[in-house]
Amino acid sequence: MADPENLLVVGRIAKAHGLQGEVVVKLTTNREERVAKGSVLHTKDESLVVVSSRPKDQDFLVRFEGVNSREQADALRGAELRAEPIDDPEELWVHELLHLMVVDQDGVERGVVESVEANPASDLLVLDSGALVPVRFVVNLEADRLHVDVPDGLFEL
Repeated sequence: MADPENLLVVGRIAKAHGLQGEVVVKLTTNREERVAKGSVLHTKDESLVVVSSRPKDQDFLVRFEGVNSREQADALRGAELRAEPIDDPEELWVHELLHLMVVDQDGVERGVVESVEANPASDLLVLDSGALVPVRFVVNLEADRLHVDVPDGLFEL
């Protein structure tokens, strides 16, 4: 089994659903292929293979291989689900943004990304300088530098 600490958090199991082993999965990613048939998700204790899934409201009803009863499904309640990163060159991934130097459109280094904070309008890069930069201003990622094109005054405190 892969070390779950080295994987990305993609969701959690909210509760059991029905009597046949289905669970409600709340994804924390917009990549619905995480719960596609055959996908492998990891908890801290085990690997789970998706047998089937279907949307339900904003969540998914998922059946995992070997989970065939409500009792088995209940035992998974609250489990954090992790998975390998998806290789998609068109996407920016949080784990790829961390520890990068942010450089503005004038070539000024503005700080290193410490974390990415979820925000309804646009996720925010949290820099070691204290600045917050909406991810939508990122224009280029190269090596250890993240280039941004921001409006005037964004970095003024």
